[in-house]
Amino acid sequence: MCKSCEGMLNIVLFNWPLYVVALLLAVACTIAVLIFPLPIWLVMLLLAGASGAAYFLVVSLAVSYIIYDQSPLYRWMWVKDVLTIAPLRIANIHAGFDESSEALRSLFPQASLVIVDLYDPKRMTEPSIARARRLRPTKQSTLPADPGAIPLAESSCDAVFLLFAAHEIRDAQERLRLFGEVSRILTPGGIVLLVEHRRDLANFLAFGPGFLHFYS
Repeated sequence: MCKSCEGMLNIVLFNWPLYVVALLLAVACTIAVLIFPLPIWLVMLLLAGASGAAYFLVVSLAVSYIIYDQSPLYRWMWVKDVLTIAPLRIANIHAGFDESSEALRSLFPQASLVIVDLYDPKRMTEPSIARARRLRPTKQSTLPADPGAIPLAESSCDAVFLLFAAHEIRDAQERLRLFGEVSRILTPGGIVLLVEHRRDLANFLAFGPGFLHFYS
């Protein structure tokens, strides 16, 4: 479960180079406008740069705080409400940073929970994931896996969770293999819960170019 401001602080920690660049850009552009006699077109350009950087800093932090720390989303209590069964065997699949398994253990204490980690540093080269793993190492026992070869038996899971994880599998064929494996390990009548941010206008306004990281 998220502590107060923990989610927002994680976003800053895992993506700190972006925030440092944005802060330096905002400060440098503002100082240049205030100190140097510049042509009006350059002043306008620098002010636009400073405004864009400041917008990114303020809005992304505010949205992160709302999503990760204030909304019910990352408290995960809603998961139980959307399931139509009481699962006894659960696979929680993540791609390098596990934000949900601890909560799922609390929500489904009667269930056997297997945590599957798809992280591969050779394919998942985003520095933010590496920082997340280094700064917030998992305390849970995990099962390393390839998207096309999840080491679980056929029809062995009543529920499979992919919570903000599937977008890390960028290759379309790998995603197909992943969902083929999810289908294989799922019992007849079992449930897959797939959760993702969307690649839409709202997320562009909130996260800037980072929204391309999400699904359309």
